[in-house]
Amino acid sequence: MKKDNKKPERREFLKKASKVSLATIASALLPMSVMGLANEEEISISTSEPIDKSGSVDELKNRMREDIKRAMKKPIDERRWGMVIDLRKCVGCNGCTIACITENKLPPGMAYRPVLTETHGTYPNVSRRFIPRPCLQCDNPPCTEVCPVNATWKRKDGIITIDYDQCIGCRYCITACPYSARSFDSGFFYNDFAGGEKQPYEKLPSPEYNENRVREEGSSPIGNVRKCTFCLHRVEKGELPACVLTCMGRATYFGDLNDSKSLVSELAGNPNVMRLKEELGTSPKVFYLT
Repeated sequence: MKKDNKKPERREFLKKASKVSLATIASALLPMSVMGLANEEEISISTSEPIDKSGSVDELKNRMREDIKRAMKKPIDERRWGMVIDLRKCVGCNGCTIACITENKLPPGMAYRPVLTETHGTYPNVSRRFIPRPCLQCDNPPCTEVCPVNATWKRKDGIITIDYDQCIGCRYCITACPYSARSFDSGFFYNDFAGGEKQPYEKLPSPEYNENRVREEGSSPIGNVRKCTFCLHRVEKGELPACVLTCMGRATYFGDLNDSKSLVSELAGNPNVMRLKEELGTSPKVFYLT
C-alpha cells in the first residue's frame, strides 16, 4: 500500500500532543494562582445577605475582606485582630507554612506558622490532628515584659511587634514565649549549606512591618528575633494574610474580634472553641474549633 505523505509523522504528532497537554495544565492552574494571589483590593462583594458557613471559598474570603475593610475604617484602638482555625478541616498540607515563608522571604530553618502533628491511639487504631501555630498575639504577652530594651510591644490593635533596629538579639522573649512562636535570625542563607551564591529570591525585600528590608550580613533583621505579624503589611491594605488565602482546607479565618458582624467574631463564639495553654492567662487571640 502506498504511504500517505499527508499524515503527520509520529514525532510531529507527539510534539503537538505535548503542547496541548501543557496548555491544558496551564489553563487549569492559572485560575488557582489568580484566586490566591490577585490584588484583593480589586475584588468587592456585597455582604448584605448572610453567607452560610458551607459557602464557597470565594464567598468566605470575600466576606473576610469586607470585614477587614470595615475594621480599617475604625480607629486603631477599636480594632482587635484575631484568627480562628478549624482543626476539623485542617488537612496538614503545610500550604500555610510555605505561603508564610514565601510572603515574608524567610531564611532557612525559620517558619512563623508551623503545623504541629498530634497523634492519638495505638496501632492500628490511630488518629491524627494537625494544629497550625502562628504567633497567638496574646492580650497578656509574657514576651514583651522580659525585653530589656523595649524592642517588642503590643500595638493598640493587639498585634505584637518587634523593632528590628532596637532588638539586641538577647532572645529573652524566645524563652518567655510559652508557644515557641519566636525565632532567631542567625544569618544563614540557603546556599550556605550547599555552596554557591545567594539565590535571587534571597535578595528580595521582606514586606514585614512595611519596611521592605533586604537580609544582608551585619544588618537587621539578621541577629534579631522574628515572628508572625498576622501579615500586618497586607491587612492594613485591606488584604487577607497569606496563610488564610492559601488554606486549601478552608480552615483558617481572620478578622476583627471587636466586630460582632465579622466572621471570626461569629466563629470565636462557638461552644467548641479552645485556646492553647489558656490556663497561663496569656489570653491568645487565636481560637481553635475542635
